[in-house]
Amino acid sequence: MKNLQPTSLLRHVTFRQLQIFAAAIRNGSFTKAADELFLAQPTISIQMKKLGEVVGLPLFEQIGRNIRPTDVGQDLFVACQELFRTFENLDTQIADRKGLRRGKLRLGVVTTAKYIAPEILAAFGERYPGLQFAMKVSNRDEIITRIQNNEDDLYIMGQVPDDEVDVEAIPFAHNPITVMAHRAHPLTLEPTPLPLAAIAEVPFLAREPGSGTRHAYLRLFAEKGLKPDIVMELGSNEAIKHAVASGLGISILSIHSLALEGTSGPIQILDVEGFPILRKWYLVYPSGKRLSLTAQKFLEFSTSQGDFITRRLVDLWPDLSRYL
Repeated sequence: MKNLQPTSLLRHVTFRQLQIFAAAIRNGSFTKAADELFLAQPTISIQMKKLGEVVGLPLFEQIGRNIRPTDVGQDLFVACQELFRTFENLDTQIADRKGLRRGKLRLGVVTTAKYIAPEILAAFGERYPGLQFAMKVSNRDEIITRIQNNEDDLYIMGQVPDDEVDVEAIPFAHNPITVMAHRAHPLTLEPTPLPLAAIAEVPFLAREPGSGTRHAYLRLFAEKGLKPDIVMELGSNEAIKHAVASGLGISILSIHSLALEGTSGPIQILDVEGFPILRKWYLVYPSGKRLSLTAQKFLEFSTSQGDFITRRLVDLWPDLSRYL
């Protein structure tokens, strides 16, 4: 196979080949990429063979039935993402010059942020009609992986990554974490504030490893030389709320998780020493990344909503005003 000079990429690679390549990487499969793009699988294979010949190095490696990128394939995938965002940005600029509003925002959010992100997106969409949104909800560890792969425009997190990835993080709203129990739980009858040790001695319901909320409260217990009696691990805040409401144990969650049912239902917020843990919501993106126009507007809009979100929290739990 003849090796082509690097400058030949511009002359021999087509935009469609890059779209097919990116779809294959995202899906980990030529078959799934064909389904996404409404193409026949032989077409996918032929185009990827041509692309590999132009690059001059293998772009994929086979892992069972799936594929994953080689090092040069990963480099090409990152370049594709930047190229696609540049064209989306240009599309938005052209639309704006025509007096239209068009663009797409890809948002990655940690699980608890699903209680505030849709509301912010809805308000943002009202201000800028015509925009499209895609939101991926995952736990903290999975969101960090998405940041490393530059899969989204922006991310909402309650705990900024430390050494995992270099990011810019802009705080925009409060995210208080509290202890919650069923209204009939014995701890609701004890004098307050409850010592943290009392929380460690009763059955405790925890989020799965990888949750940012779990990281926060386990760190607090460890600082006091305590360890909660975890009797069950669950993969979502909703599952934990149902378990707490059923009397299976107590837990620690963001106040945002009570946004729909409020604090007058079967779940009661306990007054415990060291709580609420006053955290923040952050808009996060990789350091050095050039944000699209849509992402820049969303960042500016979200940071302007902080006071409104705080008022909503205080309406939900008036005692919170003592700590803010």
